[in-house]
Amino acid sequence: MKIEDFMLPCPSKKFLGIECFGCGTQRAILLVFEGRFADAFHMFPAVYTLLLFFGFVAVNFIDKKRNYGQILIFLAILNSVIMVFSYFYKHFY
Repeated sequence: MKIEDFMLPCPSKKFLGIECFGCGTQRAILLVFEGRFADAFHMFPAVYTLLLFFGFVAVNFIDKKRNYGQILIFLAILNSVIMVFSYFYKHFY
């Protein structure tokens, strides 16, 4: 049994046949954990900013003394921009 057996299919791709902005996220995170960093970036370019974002979300829950709101907002916007840019780059180039 592999971890790939437990990955969720993209509803947009499954029902509409259109990839969404987040298609490839699960596979890219798996590639990062396998140590295939370049392949992960090619699969989903926003994988590293996404992992950084989730890291800061975890730190925000643990460290209640500091406010990580501005960092989280910046990383969310940066991640969104990378996702949109890479989506259109993938489909038009």
